[in-house]
This record gives sequence, structure tokens and C-alpha cells, in this order.
Amino acid sequence: MLHDQIFKANDIRGIVGSEWDERGAGAVGAAYVEVMALAGGTFVMGRDMRTSGPAMARAFAEGAMAAGASVVDAGLASTDELWFASGFLDLPGIQFTASHNPAAYNGIKFCLAQAQPVSADFLVAVAHRAREIDAGATPVLADARGSYYERDVLADYAGYLHSLVHLDGMRRLKVVVDAGNGMAGHTAPAVLGPLNVDMVGLYLELDGSFPNHQPNPLEPENLVDAQRAVVDHGADLALVFDGDADRCFVIDERGEVVSPSVITALIAAAELEREPGATIVVNTITSRTVAEVVTERGGQVVTSKVGHTYVKGLMAGHGAIFGGEHSAHYYFRDFWGADTGMLAGLHVLGLLGRSDRTMSQLAAEYDRYAASGEINSTVADVPAMLDRVERRFDGRGAADRVDGLTVRGDDWWVSLRPSNTEPLLRLNVEAKDPALMGQLRDEVLAIVREETA
Repeated sequence: MLHDQIFKANDIRGIVGSEWDERGAGAVGAAYVEVMALAGGTFVMGRDMRTSGPAMARAFAEGAMAAGASVVDAGLASTDELWFASGFLDLPGIQFTASHNPAAYNGIKFCLAQAQPVSADFLVAVAHRAREIDAGATPVLADARGSYYERDVLADYAGYLHSLVHLDGMRRLKVVVDAGNGMAGHTAPAVLGPLNVDMVGLYLELDGSFPNHQPNPLEPENLVDAQRAVVDHGADLALVFDGDADRCFVIDERGEVVSPSVITALIAAAELEREPGATIVVNTITSRTVAEVVTERGGQVVTSKVGHTYVKGLMAGHGAIFGGEHSAHYYFRDFWGADTGMLAGLHVLGLLGRSDRTMSQLAAEYDRYAASGEINSTVADVPAMLDRVERRFDGRGAADRVDGLTVRGDDWWVSLRPSNTEPLLRLNVEAKDPALMGQLRDEVLAIVREETA
């Protein structure tokens, strides 16, 4: 079973049992090998802690091996651990994960060797061929079946991350880590354990049913436990990860959330000090603060559409040293241009640990605009809604359709864009003046809610 809606702009994601199943996963495995021309070659595979993961990953591997590809199975892995495995082993990779989606979902993220991004055309081709195979077309079977190997890369991953961050001379920090029962429960002890930190763990047990809160730190209710724990334990900060641990949110010592754009600016400033004039990639939703900070420090800014495939492509094309998205995806050239929440967390720990300031004081320099955060709505006719909002802002700012609809004024912007992974329309608003931000936010929401009320 393979329903069309599981094939997204950047990956595969759907409900197991009703939108795709093990037979469908096997068809995707065979299609993947055909499209990648991997017969006789090898790829590395990982999976998160979702209960459907072992069976779905095994079905994919069976389809791929029948088509002639060999599989290096990294087993339980965060998504950035899989990117590491791809770079470390110089192999194309696939990760079974549905990131922050609820427990019933599973999906696949893909990369080329060295964790390089796949193209949109690749995903279209895999989707087309997988649907043919699932519908009964005979897959191309190899003369020789591929082999299966297991390879644990967790220790190598942790050691490599340590080599990328200046961690010497850190004062001792108390750090809350909320894994949300996701893959940070697997990686955080290995990465943070050897450091000069006291770790207060929340929900480190791997549990794909997510019994404590959903593994989506973009939703404020999923940050409450970590916010409370920081205050209760007198911690210096908290790191909150999503389900596959490729995203990391930071909470300061007061229990206040630090905007991912502020973290992007903070790390960008440090990376530009290390390599003056370097390029930083941001997405269309990232705060203007980042571009200001990068320009002030002599760096170059390149703007991407939202989504890891797009950002990775620009990271590679421009040789960018670092990139950040509003959703707390952080990309590093020295990590093969791929996104890694754990490496971003290490950078924050290193910067804070070598400073005599608190986390809130460290972040304050980079907090220059009022932001709405991401507000989601379900809309029946997305193109018509974008047209309607654009007409409302006619003559008030410069509009573009690079990534949904963005309207920019002198000291504000409004973005309304369809999600790449869910049937949602996402609103983000930013302005220098908090009152103006609230006015613009409410104006756009009134238009959207008029349809949905």
C-alpha cells in the first residue's frame, strides 16, 4: 500500500497501516535502488524509535537487496547520526523517521553519499516507480542479491561532534535535556556524558508512543516540562529535541524559550569569527536579525526556501559555513552541510561555558524583533487564500511567491506558506515594534479564520 499523499517535497511521511505499509516500504526500497542505480552498490540505513520502524526498515531493506544493493544497518539512530554515517562511510543513506509527527506515522529521509541532498526530481522518480511496483509491476531483480551488515556508529558520531567544537575551558554547566522519548535519549548521553556538564534528563527512554508529550518543540505545550525543570533544578539552560533529534530548541536559565533565529545569529557570529567573510544560509522565515548580524560581521547571506533539501543544496552550492532555519534546524559545513541539533547544542554549551554571562544575557544581543511564532491553520484552497491575503497587502509592501507568500515592509514581514510535511498553512510575522507585529498577525488570521470559522 502506497498512497500518493505520503510523498512530500523533501521526504516520505505517512500513517503506517492506512497510508503505507510493509509491502509499500519494500516497493520503495526496490524503486530506490533502481533510481539510484545502486545494484552492486551499498547504502547505509538507520531508524528512529517508532514501533513500526523495525518492520518497515526491514521491508525496505528486503526490497533493496532483491534489487542488488547491500545494506549497512546502523540500527537505532538519530537523523543527524545517519547523516554522519553517510559522511563517515561515504555511502548514500536513508533514515526511517517521521520526525515530530505523532506515533502512528513513519517516513523516510534520503541523502546521497557524504550526506549530500537528493534532488526533487529524485523524489518524484522514486515515488512514480514505487507506486508502479506496489501496484503489481515487476521490480528489476539483480543477478546477485545484496548483502546485509550491521554497524554501530554512535561512538564515532559522538567523537566527531566533539572534534568540531571548542569545548576546552568550559565552566561546569547544569543542562536539562528533554528528549521527548525520542532519539536524543540515545545520542545525548553519548555526546554530553564526557563533557563538563551535569545533565538532568527528561524522557530519555526511547518510546515511540510518546507517553509524555509529542516530540515537536515548535508547539509551546511541548516545552513546558523543560521550562519548569530548568527553574526547579537551577539549571543554566535546557536543550529540547524533536523525535529524530535533528532539531534542538534552547531554553534559558529563566525558563524562557530562546528563538531559533537568535541561536542562528549566535552561532553565525561565532562561525564568522572563526572564518571571516564566510557565507551563512537562512530560510525565508528566519528573523532579519540574522542577516543584520552576518552583515555587521562581514559575512554573506544566502536565503533558501524552507526545507532541509533546499538548505542543504545551497549550503553545498555556496560552500556556506553554517545555516539555520526558524524551525531549529542547524546546518554545518564541517558536518557535510547537513543539519544536526546536537552539534548546535554543543556550540551553545561551548559559547556559554566559556562566558561569564547567563544564557539570557548571551542571547539578548541577538533578540531585536518581535515574532509571532508559527501559527498553523487548515485551509481548503491554499492558492486562493494566498491570493486573497496578497490583495489585502497590495501597496503596503513588496510581495513575492518564492516560498508561499511573503510580504515585506521596511521593518516588518508577513509569511504565509503551505507546510512541506502536513496539510497546514503556516503563518509567521515579524516586526520591530511588538504592537505592529500583533496587528499584522491578527489581520492575517482574521482573513484565514473567516473561511475556516
